[in-house]
Amino acid sequence: MAETMATITVVLKSSFNARFEAQNDVTARKTIPPPEDQVLCLTMADLRKTLCRVNPWKAAGPDNIPGRVLRECAEQLADAFTDIFNISLSSTIVPTCLKTTTIIPVPKKSPVSRLNDYRPIALTPIIMKCFERLIMRHIKDLLPPRPHAVCISSKLLHGRCHQHNPPSVPHTPGQ
Repeated sequence: MAETMATITVVLKSSFNARFEAQNDVTARKTIPPPEDQVLCLTMADLRKTLCRVNPWKAAGPDNIPGRVLRECAEQLADAFTDIFNISLSSTIVPTCLKTTTIIPVPKKSPVSRLNDYRPIALTPIIMKCFERLIMRHIKDLLPPRPHAVCISSKLLHGRCHQHNPPSVPHTPGQ
């Protein structure tokens, strides 16, 4: 049985390698649908800006691509990831490699005496977080302004809502 499995493994490996070692004269082409057919089309400039804002000290996800690499190579990576993201958006399919997550148990307190003393931390690929951030920005741009959110934050900061109770003294910037 072990010899049979070893033989199958060798045959599969040689067959697999033969497919990729053969001369390939076909030039790869981008097949992105026209912008009028897409609801959302990301630009290389937006992706480059997002990559430049990646925290270089964040832990790498399951893809093991550090934030530092994404940030420092933003210019070189932006074109390729823009294509990947736009194809993903137009096909409505997120590549599996971007959906992987590694769960790391982190102690809530020390010393750890049982399983409930851990909390799960999910590490996702940083590039997926960039993709999500770009989509979120697009969605927020489409939403109408929320005056109540301003009122609520004003109440929390100043104890009153400026919309309903304007301050008696006008606020001057810089004071």
